[in-house]
Amino acid sequence: MTTRPAPRVFISAAHKSSGKTTVTVGLAAALAARGLAVQPFKKGPDYIDPLWLSAATGRACRNLDFHTQPPRLIRETFERLSRGADISLIEGNKGLYDGVDLEGGNSSAMLANWLEAPVVLVVDCAGMTRGVAPLLLGYKAFDPSVRIAGVILNKVAGARHEKKLREVVAHYTGIPVLGAVHRGPAMEIMERHLGLVPANEAAEAAAAIARLRDAVTAQVDLDALLALAADTPPTEVFAEPLPAAPTPSLRIGIARDAAFGFYYPDDFDALRLAGAETVFFDTLRDAQLPPDLDGLFIGGGFPETNGEALEANRSLRAEIQAKAAAGLPIYAECGGLMYLSRAITWHGTRREMAGILPAETVMYPTPQGRGYVRLRETADFPWPRLEDGPGVVPAHEFHHSRLENIEGDPRFAYQVIRGAGIAEKRDGLIVGHTLATYAHMRSVGASPWAPRFAAFMRAVRVGALRNLKVRADA
Repeated sequence: MTTRPAPRVFISAAHKSSGKTTVTVGLAAALAARGLAVQPFKKGPDYIDPLWLSAATGRACRNLDFHTQPPRLIRETFERLSRGADISLIEGNKGLYDGVDLEGGNSSAMLANWLEAPVVLVVDCAGMTRGVAPLLLGYKAFDPSVRIAGVILNKVAGARHEKKLREVVAHYTGIPVLGAVHRGPAMEIMERHLGLVPANEAAEAAAAIARLRDAVTAQVDLDALLALAADTPPTEVFAEPLPAAPTPSLRIGIARDAAFGFYYPDDFDALRLAGAETVFFDTLRDAQLPPDLDGLFIGGGFPETNGEALEANRSLRAEIQAKAAAGLPIYAECGGLMYLSRAITWHGTRREMAGILPAETVMYPTPQGRGYVRLRETADFPWPRLEDGPGVVPAHEFHHSRLENIEGDPRFAYQVIRGAGIAEKRDGLIVGHTLATYAHMRSVGASPWAPRFAAFMRAVRVGALRNLKVRADA
């Protein structure tokens, strides 16, 4: 069926650290303040930017990632989630044309074209006046198929600087200037070693979003942005609605708090479609786990910055350790892996953790693993096999920590084809029914981890672990 798509705009930049995320969060909040339903998307595997965009709009931000999703699935995800929204905002990653593929097949430009979205370029104008013109002209000429429909001048020094920039852009490029955002504390969000402080952890997140909203409202022509977003061609809509989730037959406890907040909404959807009720708990404040759980999922985050509170919650750590020893299925990613180790050492301070994994976590000032990874399942992989597998699993990692002093003869679920993993090109430490990995999975495409883990939980509960298989499209 051919139809007019929901209004959309792709926010990109000439290079990383142009202030694109803070501008996008401000735009999202400013449009939501008008009463519009704003559906945010983020290119790539990032967790932190989506947390801010979700908080700014009140709608879960969804990731669009060429590494884990084939192009058709990206388009289906986008069309499905855009329905009912007044406008979709897609934030790119890195620069518009950046990417690991020489031909740009995984760039923001390619994604913008695939989604038929006009591009608004956020340009870092610090120390720049007339030089903005050749930059914009070069970006326009590099790939004429990319529709650069507007520019937002960012990090502008003042009114005089803004006037010069506007005159240069108008005289040489003809690209509409949608706004000029001045440099100042209103456009700043606190950062740390993995980038912006996540919105789930920043106590002042609401106030920061309000500052960004007000600054963008005052300095960007939102009506012009909306007009660009609405100027999209008719398209074939082929995304079917997700099926209704069945009546839950499992309960999975999910750690979600200031320490653990790196989750994909798609994974929660997939767990529910697999028959699991998702029950959230707080590792910092809850003295006990929720009752009657069939498994635990502890995602990524910043346990190192919350180490004191995690260590102080002894009753919860003891219960998780006891449940693991009794055979409760547990899946942990990155920060969750760190929490399940014996201890975390950061800046010379050692904090006791859950003690399920026979190793200790040590933080380093530089990344110990970063980027897209590819994994192959080993014979020890504990969950049900795919009917057409095991194959190569796409994922990503970004960690400043390492597992050290690993005791015994550890078993690993993955051979690392690309990436760092835990040790010696291996990842996915297995202890009993616990699987802990540095890799962040996403239950889409070729890696349906959620239904596999649900099947594993179900099999453990009834004592039937042999010969289990699930479909790759489950």
